[in-house]
Amino acid sequence: MVVLYEVQPDSRSDIDTELPIRRTSARLKTVGAKKYTVSPSPTKKRKAPVSNKSGRVEKIRAINTDCLDECAGAENSAAGSDPSQKSDTGRVEKKQRIRKVQFKEDAEVVTHGSEAAVADSTAYTKVIETLRTFNKHYLHFIQEEENRCARQKSEEKKSVKKDSKSKKKDKSEDCAKKSSKRPDLKAITEMMNTGAILYTEKIIGAFPGIDVGHQFFSRAEMVVVGFHNHWLNGIDYIGKTASAGRKTSMNLTGYNLPLAISIVLSGQYEDDVDNCEDVVYTGQGGNDLLGNKRQISDQVLKRGNLGLKNCMEQSVPIRVVRGHKCENSYVKKVYTYDGLYTVVKYWAEKGVSGFTVYKFRLKRVEGQPSMTTKEVCFTRGRIPKSISEIRGMVCEDITRGLESIPIPVTNLVDDPPIMPPGFIYIKDMKISKNISVPEIAPSGCKCKGTCTDHTSCACAKLNGGDFPYVHREGGRLVAAKGVVFECGPNCGCGPKCVNRTSQSGPRFRLEIFRTPKKGWGVRSWDYIPSGSPICEYIGLLRKTDDLDPAADNSYVFDIDCLQTMKGMDGRERRLRDVSLPSYLQKVGEDATESVPFCIDAGKTGNFARFINHSCQPNLFVQCMLNEHHDISLARIMLIAADNIPPLKELTYDYGYALDSVMDAEGNVKQMACYCGAEECRKRLY
Repeated sequence: MVVLYEVQPDSRSDIDTELPIRRTSARLKTVGAKKYTVSPSPTKKRKAPVSNKSGRVEKIRAINTDCLDECAGAENSAAGSDPSQKSDTGRVEKKQRIRKVQFKEDAEVVTHGSEAAVADSTAYTKVIETLRTFNKHYLHFIQEEENRCARQKSEEKKSVKKDSKSKKKDKSEDCAKKSSKRPDLKAITEMMNTGAILYTEKIIGAFPGIDVGHQFFSRAEMVVVGFHNHWLNGIDYIGKTASAGRKTSMNLTGYNLPLAISIVLSGQYEDDVDNCEDVVYTGQGGNDLLGNKRQISDQVLKRGNLGLKNCMEQSVPIRVVRGHKCENSYVKKVYTYDGLYTVVKYWAEKGVSGFTVYKFRLKRVEGQPSMTTKEVCFTRGRIPKSISEIRGMVCEDITRGLESIPIPVTNLVDDPPIMPPGFIYIKDMKISKNISVPEIAPSGCKCKGTCTDHTSCACAKLNGGDFPYVHREGGRLVAAKGVVFECGPNCGCGPKCVNRTSQSGPRFRLEIFRTPKKGWGVRSWDYIPSGSPICEYIGLLRKTDDLDPAADNSYVFDIDCLQTMKGMDGRERRLRDVSLPSYLQKVGEDATESVPFCIDAGKTGNFARFINHSCQPNLFVQCMLNEHHDISLARIMLIAADNIPPLKELTYDYGYALDSVMDAEGNVKQMACYCGAEECRKRLY
């Protein structure tokens, strides 16, 4: 039996089992605590604990100090090894001593940057919210491109008889060329114009809210956070006037500029040598970025190259990011932050292609968390190639063939390992006998094949005049809405229509696994792009009044979509641009806080019942309508809120306000939270 964390009765000694509780629809209520949302609606923020801030300051101060001590001797020996290096040894040593003192004084500024003094949320929260904003803009610009190409194709069809074959070819090529515009770069520009970039001043050393092992799914994500400020250049640096790219809040008096602050290793240069802890990095310039990536001219000691040299002489640590192939990422790479490195030596030599290149030897600062790049690089290698390779497997496929992709169950916690008890997997919703099945929607769109023209599609008009999904990566929801109207039985389009995205079933390789404290959980073996539908919450559709208060209602999900759209009972209002039909608007006017229907997955359901709660979830709840337009019986879908890396547990917010659960005597009941999030509320309710 699972109670929100799906804790078995035999191992649930620390949780009260007397109170039957109900899993309410996770509309991310704002009562009592900060919640994460994908919707841009403003929510109340809480102040970051002072102890957390000071702890991070001390941590970075220690790292920067250790970095300086470790590299002082190495730089002196390296200075004389380069024939082009004319620095005086005594001057370098003096500068190093000055830098040690100055870095200690500037530690707090370096750690927190220009905006970290704002205490209404932690640095981790800011990073998450910024990346979600970027993904929203990114999908919006994809949607614009898809609409533009659809309009152009429609115009071409109308004029097909007038155009010659050569002209048609030119138009086709022109459309393909224009459709290749980078929506990620447009998203960067939009966030710059609206002031949504997280850290607008450059930060030297460790970065607030980004720990070793953090994964970026594009260079653009690094730009909008402020971690690495150029989407193409491998070296980010502070220019001689401290105005190249973005400024820095750090006191740079007495420093020789430029100073490098971060580098990206992604196999772009043929002369790079990467031994993880020890790197030989080729400087920037002279590389054929648009061709075969070979060196085509000499490099010069300026800009980023000079910045790396100055970092060596002045004991300035550098952030190192590694890029690896990732087929599911839209840039076909994933970028992992591997920590701080120091430059211990540099020299010029003839490269593989015969041109002069500058080489920089970097060593990783000791005392940092272990690198995770190998995990990223070999993530798919860790995924079992056959059923026999799965460790702790107790079931090959819990769906018994009902889903197109098998879902295994693993248990490395219990001895002997057990299966989830008392549960039958179903793929489609069951309906109680006393519930009348709503009539099929009175009308549908007249589109043929697939819906492409949002200006004429009736279903697109219900969604505010546009399709809620884009075609990328199998279909992604552009933004959270109060309700999404999908195409249904009376629509003229077929099953491959983008506006039926959530109806196609699970498309990622998933695993149900046993956790030490939270019972059962779900994780994906694949990378999941933000906006991707994960699954529908399936079970027995029941009337809420029919629930037995004395029974275990741990898997009951209230269908409170209408209450959410009206922002009732502390829920976050998410009506957005949905154009509700007139008959649905009338129902909304009579809405009350009571929720008439719910989904009970206690005995029958799908894998959604095993997805755990988190105070910082990576999924969100979205109401869907397709077969009918009865909002009180809407489908409950779980959607990816973030780009989710492989093997990361899937979670959503159960939506309980603190102190909202009472026992039979009216006393407040409490349950501990073990989600492990940076901003965990420590209590589920």
